[in-house]
Amino acid sequence: MARDRFDDDRWCFACGTNNPYSLHLKFRWEGDDYVCDFVPQRVHQGWAGVVHGGILCTLLDEGMNTMLCHTVGAVVTAELRVRFRNPAPIGVPIQVRARLVSSRLRLHETEAEAALADGTVLATATGKMMQVEGEIAGPAPE
Repeated sequence: MARDRFDDDRWCFACGTNNPYSLHLKFRWEGDDYVCDFVPQRVHQGWAGVVHGGILCTLLDEGMNTMLCHTVGAVVTAELRVRFRNPAPIGVPIQVRARLVSSRLRLHETEAEAALADGTVLATATGKMMQVEGEIAGPAPE
C-alpha cells in the first residue's frame, strides 16, 4: 500500500502519549546511541516474574525504528532478528540502546540491545528498516 503521508496521532503502542495502554517509551540521544529506559510491570509478563518476549521485541524494534524516523524520515521494519540472552525480570529497569550500522539507498541496517544496569544483556537485535516515501505529519490536535 503506497502512502504519501504518515500521521502520528500519538496512539502508538510503544510511545503513544494518547494511548492509555502504551508503553510510553521516551528516547534520548547519548552520542551515536538512541537510548530509552523502561521498567516493565506485571502486565508485561509472560512467565511469572519474567517480561514477555514480545515486549522485549517491541522495545528493540521501537528503538531502531524511531531513531531513523527522527533522522531520515518515515521507515518501516523490513526485517527484525532478535536473540534472547537472559530472562528479563519484572520491576527491574531495562535500558535499550539502538544505533545505525549502515545505509544503502532506502535500506538502513540497525542494531539494538536491551540490558540491565549491571550490564546483563537481556536481548540483542538487528533490523533492516526500509525508508518509505511520504511525509510524517505531526501529532493530531488533542
